[in-house]
Amino acid sequence: NPANLQPGMAWLYCRPRPGYAGHMQTSTQLARPIDRYFASYSDDHRNVVNQRIHVVAVPAILWSVVALLWCVPPLITWFQYGIWSAFAMFSAWCFYNKLSRPLGIGMLIQFFVFGCLCRLLEAEIGLHNLRSLAIGVFVVAWIAQFIGHKFEGRKPSFLTDLTYLLIGPAWVMAKAYRKLDWRY
Repeated sequence: NPANLQPGMAWLYCRPRPGYAGHMQTSTQLARPIDRYFASYSDDHRNVVNQRIHVVAVPAILWSVVALLWCVPPLITWFQYGIWSAFAMFSAWCFYNKLSRPLGIGMLIQFFVFGCLCRLLEAEIGLHNLRSLAIGVFVVAWIAQFIGHKFEGRKPSFLTDLTYLLIGPAWVMAKAYRKLDWRY
């Protein structure tokens, strides 16, 4: 129960998972790096309002970054628009896949959907409007993030370590996995 936790301790409250015997663990006791990242990230995201905002805003920010990179012109003429986005998505996917294969698969599917969405929007509204839409989504989603952290009363995790900019999307994906009772 989170109400029983001592203030200032780096404890993570989550529902018991098989293999953890249902007991609380500090982030330094967790075996896998992904669990340590999530424990630390969750420590800054305990407020329910902030968590709900993150579930919407983090994927929106991720899509907007993918879309903005989609709009960067290729340096070599035989590449198409979207090549920088593809490189970035592949690099991020390698990071996620190394931390957790199941999360890597989920993020790969998400990146595929985001890439298809960018391609569709590029064809329908053009690169200029795609860029404008991505900038708008990026700004609104970050405003929502900071409002969420105002509710939380804590600063965003990425201000201590930029790696948490990559952990946020995986944390949201892991929440979806837990809702579906899937292991990650």
